[in-house]
Amino acid sequence: MSEVLRIVLIGSTGLVGRKLIDACIGRGNVRLIAVARREVKLPQGARIELVVADPKDWGEVIAGIAPDVLINALGTTWKQAGKDEAAFRAVDQQLVINAARAAQRAGVRQLVSVSSVGADARSKKFYLRVKGEVEKELSTVGFKRLDVMRPGLLRGARIDDSRPIEAIAQAIAPLVDPFLIGKWRPYRSVSAEMVAQAALGLAMRKAPGRFTHDYEGIRRAKREWIKVKE
Repeated sequence: MSEVLRIVLIGSTGLVGRKLIDACIGRGNVRLIAVARREVKLPQGARIELVVADPKDWGEVIAGIAPDVLINALGTTWKQAGKDEAAFRAVDQQLVINAARAAQRAGVRQLVSVSSVGADARSKKFYLRVKGEVEKELSTVGFKRLDVMRPGLLRGARIDDSRPIEAIAQAIAPLVDPFLIGKWRPYRSVSAEMVAQAALGLAMRKAPGRFTHDYEGIRRAKREWIKVKE
């Protein structure tokens, strides 16, 4: 068996985070540790350790674990944030950046971060502007390797999080996706399962640098994870 990769996951209660936990079931080549604000219901057979801590203590927790890779799947919504910009930034920006900086100081070599297609620090759309600002900040933290994933619409069933408009978009997406070609191809919808598996595939890469992955890059990284042998 190859060397076991130690991964810390933040955002384990979300759509991608839950699929990432599922993807590690039966995989002896990964040791997954989730750091969360609350208890997480784990699927049967999951090989994962869960550390519940106040977000202000996450840096200390991550430093104590000393993982090889930090995967960020954190994210809230405008509705969940009470339609308050400061509350939205507290999770999607400040918590992410603080965790990343703590991980880098602790010697973590790589960060894999889930962002969004269209992320741009100059965007007029608040959500995309914040995502772009986070990407920009993360690039200055100092990881040996930084992988930013930019998926389009995420497909998958959410738990205790009703999003009627998103549900309609998910239903329509398979009909629209084939027409998104050329420069629009990155905007194709993608399953949360694929994003989760791609994040794990990227965590296996060793080459240093900063990399951004859109729809095609996510598909390639997923295949790498599927091919990994224990």
